[in-house]
Amino acid sequence: MKKLVFICFLIVQLTPLIHAQQAQKSGITISGTVREAGKKTPIAYATVILRDKADDQMIDGTTTDDDGHFELHSEHGDFYVELSFMGYLTKKITDFEINGSKLNLGDILFEEDSKTLDEVVIQGERSRTEFQLDKRVFNVGQDISSTGASALDILNNIPSVSVNIEGQISLRGSQGVRILINGKPSVLASEQGNIMGTITADMIERIEVITNPSAKFEAEGTSGIINIVLKREGEKNLNGSVTLNTGMPNNHSLGISLNKRTDKLNLFTQVGVGYRTFPRHNETLSKDLSSNTELHTLSDRDFNEEFYNLILGTDYRINNSTVVSLSGQFAYEKETTDSKNDYTLKNPEGTVADAWSRKEDSYADNPKWQGEFQVKKDFDESGDHSLLASATGAFFRKDQVSDFQNRTILGDRPDALQKLNTDYKEGIYTFKLDYTRPFSEYYELETGTQYVINGVSNDYAVFDRQEGEWIPDPNFTNVFVFDQDVLGLYSTVSREKDKWGAKLGLRFEYTALDTRLEDTGEKNRKRYGDFFPTAHTSYKFSDNYSLQAGYSARIFRPGLWELNPFFALQDNFNIYTGNPNLTPEYTDSYEVTSIYHLDKVSFNLGLYQRITTDVIEEVVTVEDNVSIRKPDNVGRSRTTGAEFNSKYTPWDWATIDVDVNYNAFSRKGSYNEQSFGFSGDRWTSRAMAKFKLPVNFDFEAAWNYESAYETLQLDILENYYLDLGLRKKLLKGKAVMNLSVRDVFASRKYRSVSSGQGLEFNRLGMSGRFFTFGISYGIGKGDAMEFSGQKRF
Repeated sequence: MKKLVFICFLIVQLTPLIHAQQAQKSGITISGTVREAGKKTPIAYATVILRDKADDQMIDGTTTDDDGHFELHSEHGDFYVELSFMGYLTKKITDFEINGSKLNLGDILFEEDSKTLDEVVIQGERSRTEFQLDKRVFNVGQDISSTGASALDILNNIPSVSVNIEGQISLRGSQGVRILINGKPSVLASEQGNIMGTITADMIERIEVITNPSAKFEAEGTSGIINIVLKREGEKNLNGSVTLNTGMPNNHSLGISLNKRTDKLNLFTQVGVGYRTFPRHNETLSKDLSSNTELHTLSDRDFNEEFYNLILGTDYRINNSTVVSLSGQFAYEKETTDSKNDYTLKNPEGTVADAWSRKEDSYADNPKWQGEFQVKKDFDESGDHSLLASATGAFFRKDQVSDFQNRTILGDRPDALQKLNTDYKEGIYTFKLDYTRPFSEYYELETGTQYVINGVSNDYAVFDRQEGEWIPDPNFTNVFVFDQDVLGLYSTVSREKDKWGAKLGLRFEYTALDTRLEDTGEKNRKRYGDFFPTAHTSYKFSDNYSLQAGYSARIFRPGLWELNPFFALQDNFNIYTGNPNLTPEYTDSYEVTSIYHLDKVSFNLGLYQRITTDVIEEVVTVEDNVSIRKPDNVGRSRTTGAEFNSKYTPWDWATIDVDVNYNAFSRKGSYNEQSFGFSGDRWTSRAMAKFKLPVNFDFEAAWNYESAYETLQLDILENYYLDLGLRKKLLKGKAVMNLSVRDVFASRKYRSVSSGQGLEFNRLGMSGRFFTFGISYGIGKGDAMEFSGQKRF
């Protein structure tokens, strides 16, 4: 409550300053539009600098918007304008006539610099990170190891972000990350949507990593937000790329990305089709200490998928101040799964008492739809004063049938047949209204509201074959209905001037949750409202050194998979069940980050701390050799860490990126009246080296290491792996051939062990190495891209 009062007090105190600053605004406003000389195409993100004629010092600076427009300010008229953009000749404008307090330079035409064009292509392919007041922005290039890559693979190359072999996303070593697509929740980024399986490298423009989100964003996600921004804009006329990939295991795909843009209309489409296979090997050992029996399991599983993906969208500029956007996506996946599990049960004397096998044949259809309507109204030429309204609807369905056959090899266990049916449906509807108002050159107000409706129905049924009939098993059969509505209201006030900037915000969210089991009539109803204050600041000591600091309050609401008691049955000895009685996690997150830019090296060093109450963690129990995993609220945790990221370019042909993250954590809590408090530490590191070779070859190597760490009951062992990539440019960069190898030594393994509470448990999981070869060709001014839609499990 003290934090809330403090935030409100500061916002009230800033209000008169905002109006005072507005009254003091004076001087000269310089504006213009940057265009390409040939086709008069607007050039977005060109650099525009206002310099003093006397000493060439920078007075003001900006970049052009999507329409090539810019606006600068100066207190006196003794200046000149310098404009630059990669691949074009730099322009200086020194002769002009000032009319009162305004100077309109009109259209400024850029000509291509043919001498540096090849260098521009090289530079444009590198992914790069830039820092903003409350987030880090990773602009996606064409890193070689991203050949045939999905959004998950791109995320795994971003500092602070890691994706394990199970496809779980972590930020600074913690899960509970909120994934957004274009700033909004999306079925593409949901777990039941196979975690962005059809979002690919060539679709992504940038990824925003927000470890301490401002109040503008939803409070969901304890360790932060990752916002994936998809490409929409392009050069005028027809532009795009065509990509063909093949690989082992099966990874065959064809992707087409096209964009047609005019002065008022922008049309874009992306089409992808393909077939892929994901092998998986698991080994588990569970020992019941009370009976001294052991169950060994060996599992080999091939997941096969056909996928079809279509995106259509348009942006229409009604006038200079209003843009309407409409887009839709349809994705369809046909899945088949073939697996074989071999079981060996040993008695207390250590001899084999029973042995049997279990075969699985599964088939599933996964259709997905999504549509979005958006209107943006600009109240000034810069677009900073604006109103944005949007409505998004997404629907996902999974219709799956699995047949299991148990065959006895040793012992008197009878042969058995089992069937699993899943009919899953989910709809998500999001309505947003965002208003941004600059009160002066340095102060800005953001306010808005959001309403999210999430409805799920999961019809899950397990049948056993008995006397020629399929009999439902009541222990694993039910219909779980999940309905959750979240209403959010927020306001932020920010100030950015010269060296210092700050942003203060407050968000309120009200949650209405209803769940029920239709077969048994069990219901769970929860209503709660929370305030989430945020604060961010930055200070620029020099052009080479800056400091950032931030605080945010976060929440993690248990979702369908955590609450649903009827979720998954891989076999009768490995069961996951949800917990309808879970309560949300609440986190206070603090961080300070320093950013350095030197001649050949840039790096940042950050310190952070997260304090979480009502921590949700899986608890494993073993009963009669049946391993049951169930989430529960287990206490309070504190995580304190340090993060180091660096990019070093010793020579023009070599670049080295290093990312190291260390954190120490402690847990206080209990489960079933027994203490589960513990402490430990964990660190991860990534080193990536890129080399430019003769004859337009590029080579890349990326080494990843994750240390061992401890959870509530498990010891997770260390993990390490190497990815390699080789690229050859053809036709002056319009065509690209790529070869990549992921997990070269097949060393990326998930290994966990545990003991205590009457059980011992060991697990090993691995997928092996992947080879991919791709060739891509750019259409118009489109760049050659990589496309595959590969995903991880």
